[in-house]
Amino acid sequence: SGQLGDLYTSKFRTQTTSGPGGARLHRAGIFAMRHGTKERGVTLIEMMVVVIVIALVVSISTPSVTAGIDAVRLATATSTVAAFLNSAANHAERRQRPVELVISTKGNSLQFVSTDAGSLRELTLPEGITMEPVSALPSEDAEGVSRWLFMPGGAVPSVGIQLANQHGGRRTVRLDPMTGFPRVESGESK
Repeated sequence: SGQLGDLYTSKFRTQTTSGPGGARLHRAGIFAMRHGTKERGVTLIEMMVVVIVIALVVSISTPSVTAGIDAVRLATATSTVAAFLNSAANHAERRQRPVELVISTKGNSLQFVSTDAGSLRELTLPEGITMEPVSALPSEDAEGVSRWLFMPGGAVPSVGIQLANQHGGRRTVRLDPMTGFPRVESGESK
């Protein structure tokens, strides 16, 4: 053990006496003696395995994330359409003026207008949401436009609009002719 100590001491002396960076050389020499000279790091194969695992996780989770976003978009559009139909019915009652509701399936929009100046209101549905009228006796023309009339003091027309998203989710908004309030019905997925 005495010879090993002398070897270490002589190595220490040569490293500490060799120039201005001697202290750094000394620490590097002790580290190399204790831990070997193998360098630490990540190989290219290890990095590729990590990248492949991340790519698999992303590709598996992407469809469910987009379906979730579409479901939220459908729920938001449904509540917006329900509020829009309720607004049309309320406008006819409060202003005591007839209100025409126009449902354009090609334009993917709703609008109502009354005889009051500046009473035109329009709602365009977000991209990825489609609609079609589903109630009895809509007056649909060749351009895919249905028209409904709300009369003050009269019964609310039985308007129903079915909304759908790209993943097959469906919801229907109907105006109840007895109460005049919109009802939302969840549909079946395809």
